[in-house]
Amino acid sequence: MTDIIQLLPDHVANQIAAGEVVQRPASVVKELLENAIDAGATEIKLIIKDAGKTLVQIIDNGKGMSVTDARLSFERHATSKIKTAEDLFQLNTKGFRGEALASIAAIAHVDLKTKRPQDELGTAIEIEGSIVKTQDVSVTPVGTSVAVKHLFFNIPARRNFLKSDTVELRHITDEFHRVALAHPSIGFMFYNNGSELFNVPQENYRQRIVHIFGSKTNEKLVPVEEETEVLKISGFVGKPEFSKKTKSEQFFFVNDRFIKSPYLNHAINAAFDGLLKDGYHPSYFLNLTVDPKTIDINIHPTKTEIKFDDEHTLYAILRSAVKHSLGQFNIAPVLDFEQQSNFNTPYNYKDKSASAPAVDVDRSFNPFSESSGKTNVSYKKAPATSWESLYVGLESKSNNTPSNFGEVTFESDTKSTSIFSEGSIETTKTTFQLQQKYIVSTIKSGMLIIDQNRAHQRILYENFLKHITIKEATSQQLLFALQLHFTPSETKIIEDLKADLEHTGFVFSELNDKNITITGVPVGVPESEVSIILEQLISDVENDVPDANFSATDLLAKSMAKSLAIKNGQSLNSNEQEHMVNSLFACKEPNVSPANRPTFVTMAVADIEKKFM
Repeated sequence: MTDIIQLLPDHVANQIAAGEVVQRPASVVKELLENAIDAGATEIKLIIKDAGKTLVQIIDNGKGMSVTDARLSFERHATSKIKTAEDLFQLNTKGFRGEALASIAAIAHVDLKTKRPQDELGTAIEIEGSIVKTQDVSVTPVGTSVAVKHLFFNIPARRNFLKSDTVELRHITDEFHRVALAHPSIGFMFYNNGSELFNVPQENYRQRIVHIFGSKTNEKLVPVEEETEVLKISGFVGKPEFSKKTKSEQFFFVNDRFIKSPYLNHAINAAFDGLLKDGYHPSYFLNLTVDPKTIDINIHPTKTEIKFDDEHTLYAILRSAVKHSLGQFNIAPVLDFEQQSNFNTPYNYKDKSASAPAVDVDRSFNPFSESSGKTNVSYKKAPATSWESLYVGLESKSNNTPSNFGEVTFESDTKSTSIFSEGSIETTKTTFQLQQKYIVSTIKSGMLIIDQNRAHQRILYENFLKHITIKEATSQQLLFALQLHFTPSETKIIEDLKADLEHTGFVFSELNDKNITITGVPVGVPESEVSIILEQLISDVENDVPDANFSATDLLAKSMAKSLAIKNGQSLNSNEQEHMVNSLFACKEPNVSPANRPTFVTMAVADIEKKFM
């Protein structure tokens, strides 16, 4: 038999590694930004075109590379970060695998320009699909510039799996936020399609948070500081009243590296227990400093998962530190057991005993007496006679009063008739509500059960689509203008959807990076729901934007319908139930909700009869 096991060529192995390291353009941004930080850069520029599909370029002023290092950096497992296996537990750098540049070069066109401070000329290398096309000397500033073009050019299937530009740009922005927040001592610039999105200088941590998430973030932050033998905590948490329905402002950094940890996130939620509304999440920006020997980063190629030696201790310290900060800054309610000075006995009266107060009572006072003067009132005990005698003579006081209560007639005397009588004119109730979640109605073949939330979503969805399409929606003016504050990236989403929002009934008097002022809302939308609707819309755009087959109009209609639809648990009267049923079956697609879930089910009489067999 012939041998069947063989070594894979380098370009194939690189493409396999790229499947783990480079999942989307945001992965390229993360790896290149971390390389720039490891190179000691103090200024880093990120340039993006077409959400990274056409170009991802990182320019830094770091220490650069020699000619040999520049060429060797694109080989697999070639790195300057570690030399032995023991170095994995003494990591002070972002990268250490030596796979990033080799993986990127295997699936894209890469142009590298680099120069060290001591060199007169730099090096320029062009690589396409792991193949070095050119390598020359170049006149370039000190530092390194890496331009990644035409990502996944040789893997069209992977390129087709990429989402829309909005979604991919959101992922890139998230990676930029994580790196920029972890290193406030480094200045960052971020350009997308020629326009500047971020320009943050070297600053302290609080200023960096405010620069990224908007000026209004400053008043939301509560500082957290704690230092123990095993853990040092520094950073900020958001006040409970500024919590969000999304987890977009939750950042953990361990030794200046962004991580995801559901276990530590639970510690934060435990510290906020009782302070948040249901369905809302706290904001936090926390830096954890631990001994590198106590953590293991080498778990996943993305390096966002970390194993701790003693997670339970970290959990307890983190929870108590956050809870202490919330109480220290009067965010959490506390019990004050110190007695107020107003309740203390004066010094001059401390030896005096209390005496009974003297109260004068006029026992002869009768508020019902006809005379204004004082009269002596005597009380007689009523004779023990039958109760019928108390009503003797009542008929003489009024001639109009009937002596027999049976003769009394009332203005609205209800007539009770049997439901089985032939002359009954009462209408039969055709619907009823089951557990304040389902509307049950009868049909000719049996029974109809409607999910009230999904049905209302379908009704609102088609109404919003109609208003947006014909552009004739009505709006109700607010008595006082409503001011909302979002992060710059969230405000950009609102700006992109402004025209469609106005067609649904929203009226904007101001819309910029700092303020969003709304003077009108769609009819039927309460003012208190406006911020919730826009937050839900932003979340849907960031996470659930469909491909190009769907328009932003469709997404807007779906998002608003989901926000405004009646929730399960809401009671409906008979008229509302019937209106819901009639409106649902007046829709073009009554069978499914906007999310393609069934809105109702039917149960035939034959199916019901089988239950009794």
